[in-house]
Amino acid sequence: MAEATSDQPATLNLVDPSEEKIDTLLTTDQLENFGLKSPGKKGKHYVLDTNVLLHEPGCLNRFQDNHLCIPADVLSELDRFKTEQTERGSNARRVHRALTQIFGAEGQVTKGVRTDGGGTIRLVIYDPSLCERSSKELRRFHRIFPDRERVDHRILACTLLLAEHVDLPVILVTKDLNMQLKARAVGISCEDYLNDKVAPQDSAKREMARLAMDPNELQRFASSGEIALGEDRLADFHVNQYLLLEGGERQTIPARLTEGGRLVRLVVPEVLRIPDGNHLKPLNLGQKCFIDALLNPDISLVTCFGQAGTGKTLVAIAAGLHGIFAREHNGLTVSRPVVAMGEQMGYLPGSLEEKMRPWLQPIYDALELLMSPRSNQGPKRKRQKGEEDGRQQKPYDDLVNQGVIEVEALAYIRGRSIPNRFFILDEAQQLTPQEAKTVVTRMSKGSKLVMVGDPDQIDHPYVDSRSNGLVYTRQRMRGQRFAAHVTLNRGERSDLAEAGARLM
Repeated sequence: MAEATSDQPATLNLVDPSEEKIDTLLTTDQLENFGLKSPGKKGKHYVLDTNVLLHEPGCLNRFQDNHLCIPADVLSELDRFKTEQTERGSNARRVHRALTQIFGAEGQVTKGVRTDGGGTIRLVIYDPSLCERSSKELRRFHRIFPDRERVDHRILACTLLLAEHVDLPVILVTKDLNMQLKARAVGISCEDYLNDKVAPQDSAKREMARLAMDPNELQRFASSGEIALGEDRLADFHVNQYLLLEGGERQTIPARLTEGGRLVRLVVPEVLRIPDGNHLKPLNLGQKCFIDALLNPDISLVTCFGQAGTGKTLVAIAAGLHGIFAREHNGLTVSRPVVAMGEQMGYLPGSLEEKMRPWLQPIYDALELLMSPRSNQGPKRKRQKGEEDGRQQKPYDDLVNQGVIEVEALAYIRGRSIPNRFFILDEAQQLTPQEAKTVVTRMSKGSKLVMVGDPDQIDHPYVDSRSNGLVYTRQRMRGQRFAAHVTLNRGERSDLAEAGARLM
């Protein structure tokens, strides 16, 4: 090998000849027609992915004085969903109506239209046959991701092209974690949509707040059942918050803060009585606070965080049964999303009840446990009507047939008005904020909505522990006189289940 005669160190030429600069660039008219010309000299360019628009159609007005860019391929993807009779389909239609109103009947949508926040919104078009001629980065991108017909890849390529032709920062906004990784792999700045994300402390399953009190004050509270909280202390707490009052060594009493700034004693029966069934006794302080909120007629929304085995679903169903047998509500409705509320069940065989049975089996298990006779001794039960098919009569069947108890698919709640019912939404952490809003707005006078779940167990592809419908509802409704929140931290299912939830 010949020696290098230059004083400079020898280097390898890694430049691909096909990547040399091409003189055929886009003209000014082409830049404007493709949406690649910046409408302003300040702010940032945010490229919105389809899932952001489906997640919150109102996001178009939340970027203030920045420039929103919607790839034309996003419109094609929205078009696929607009006929669905689901929350996703409804959101796709809302986006189409909003864009039609923004752009109007005339004008070129790629030039940019002013938004209420002082920024702009426009469509950006990616045409590989023309745009790729001016971009070395795009040729590199398509070598890494060769599938040019995949919508995700076209949106990423559109973002790269935009970043090449504007001076302002370009940021892709998407809730798809895999797309975020692809974007970062090719040097695209990427962010999650954060408008509906709660603060980390609001999604955490924290212990009950503690309030130090003078022992004499605590004694007066224990005697009277209520005490006024000074104005200087109220700023740290909110209405219907549960507190553990401490007044000396091992002297603690739980209390709830009312709207008038008074602490009141919990109203919790020794057991929740289910006629001809199994009574349920609260096993820890968290469950007592939960029952206090569930039985309070002035509280119409209860949210509850709790890991597996803490009893959140069982206690909620027991309180609901207790309420309908006491004639406080006309019926009990229990539902849960099938991962996402918009999923269809049509591909499974059988009736709607048969399709939903595997997903709702934990609810049926809780009903059977609570409503089974306390003693199985006695004469053999006669065969009941409706058992000819071989299925054993369940203790809740009569109430289900009468419509007093409903166990139903959440996907079909849109358009309903639900009066005077005890409504339990299990696994509420699987909802998006918009889906949670749909459920909350279905509740009519006299109804109580109980949303339970574990923010750490998320199966939905576009929500996480800080952006799911359960934590979003809790954060938005906190401080309302009709809303209360409880966190269950102690598992009661078994020592094995408790250890598994903590350690695995």
